[in-house]
Amino acid sequence: MRMLLNLFIFIAAAYLALVLLIYLSQSRLVYFPDKQLSNTPGMFGLDYSSVSIATDDGETLHGWWVPVPDAKGTVLFFHGNAGNISHRINYLTMFKRLGYNTLLFDYRGYGQSSGTPSESGTYLDAQAVWRHLIETQMIAPEQIALFGESLGGPIAAWLAAREKPGLLALASTFTSVPDLATQIYPFLPVHWISRFEYNTLESLHSVTCPVFIAHSPQDEIVPFQHGQRLFHEASDPKHFLTLQGGHNNGFVFMQPEWQKALGTFMDQHLNSPLKFSR
Repeated sequence: MRMLLNLFIFIAAAYLALVLLIYLSQSRLVYFPDKQLSNTPGMFGLDYSSVSIATDDGETLHGWWVPVPDAKGTVLFFHGNAGNISHRINYLTMFKRLGYNTLLFDYRGYGQSSGTPSESGTYLDAQAVWRHLIETQMIAPEQIALFGESLGGPIAAWLAAREKPGLLALASTFTSVPDLATQIYPFLPVHWISRFEYNTLESLHSVTCPVFIAHSPQDEIVPFQHGQRLFHEASDPKHFLTLQGGHNNGFVFMQPEWQKALGTFMDQHLNSPLKFSR
C-alpha cells in the first residue's frame, strides 16, 4: 500500500511539474520567430518599398509595401507563427497577379521588427498597420481585405471585429488556442492554464464584412473541423475553399483554381476603386 502511495505521489508530482513547465513556456510553443530575412520581393521581380510602422507602445514594425498599377484594392496580410515575411513572398506574387496591392509586415520580434511577441502586442501591431494603410497610404477601409494565415487568422479577425474592412480571409486558422491545445494536449487542463486566447471564433461573431475561409482536410496541425466551425459561425456572404495538403504545404497560392476562387470572391465583394468608377 505504501509503495502504491509513493508511486501515486511521484506520478502526481511529475504531472504537476509538466503542467508548470507548459504554463511557463507557452510563448515558446506559440511563437517561432526568425530574425533573418532570407530574400526580398525584388529578388522575385516585384516592385516594392520597405516601410517602418510605429506602434502605440513604442515598437517599430518592418514591412513590405507591394503596389500594382490600377489596383482593385489592397490586401493586409497577417502571417503565421513561424519564420518572417521573407517566407511569404509567394503570396505577394499571387495578389499581384490577382490585381491587388499588398502590405506584408512582421509582428514584433519577427524579422526586422523590434520587441518581443505577445498576444496583446500582436493586436497593437494589427492596429498600427491598419492605421498605416488608412492614414499614410490613404486607402479607404472598404477597399482593404484582411488575410490571416494560421496564427494570423485570429489577429486578422480581431481587427476585422473592431474596424470596417471590405473583406476577411482566413486560411488554415483555428477557432482558439485553448480549443486547439486541448486536441494537441488532451492530458492537460488546457483551459485552466492557457495564457493565450487568440479566439478567432469570438471575434468572428462581431465581423460584419464578407468572409472567405480556406482549410485542408489533411491539415495535421489545425484540424479541418476548426475551419468548418469558423465557416458555420461566419455571417453571409461567405465562401469555403477546400484545400489539399498539410498545414505547411497546402497554401492558397499553390493551385490556380484556389487562386481563382479567392480572386473571384474578392472581386465580387471588395469595394474597390474600379467599382466606384463604373
